[in-house]
Amino acid sequence: MKALILGVCMAMVGFGAMANDGSKPVVKEIGRFATTMSDQPIVLPTGSVEVAASLYTIPPGLELPVHRHKYPRYGYVLAGELTVTNEVTNKSKTFRKGEFVTEAVQQWHKGKSSGETTLELLVIDQAPAGTNNTELRSTDH
Repeated sequence: MKALILGVCMAMVGFGAMANDGSKPVVKEIGRFATTMSDQPIVLPTGSVEVAASLYTIPPGLELPVHRHKYPRYGYVLAGELTVTNEVTNKSKTFRKGEFVTEAVQQWHKGKSSGETTLELLVIDQAPAGTNNTELRSTDH
C-alpha cells in the first residue's frame, strides 16, 4: 500500500515528461524517503487510509500559523520557496522548486513563503477517511 501511494504521488508530480522520440515515458525519481524532515520514521496509519491532494498558493512573505500533523504529510514545491521551522528541533529548512518535503508528525512547526515569488505547493496527506490532518496551535501558548 505504501509503495502504491508513493508511486501515485510520484506520478502526479513528474510523469508528463517524454523521451526525446516521444515513444516512452521518462520517470525521474525526485527522492526516496524513510524519515520525516526531523528524522522520524514514516509510519502510515493502520486501517483504511484516504489520500488527499491539495494545491497551496501562498504569496511571498506570508507565514502560516504554527501547526502539526497527526499523520504523514508530503509536499512538492512546484514554484517559489518554502521555509519550514520546527519548534521541537529548533531547525529550519528551505525547500525550492523541484524539492520534496516530508513533514514532521506530531511536532509543532510553521511554514513561510520565503522566496520572492508566489509559492505553489502540492500537498499530499495520508490519514483515516474524513480526518483533518492539520491541527492549529491555540493562540494562548
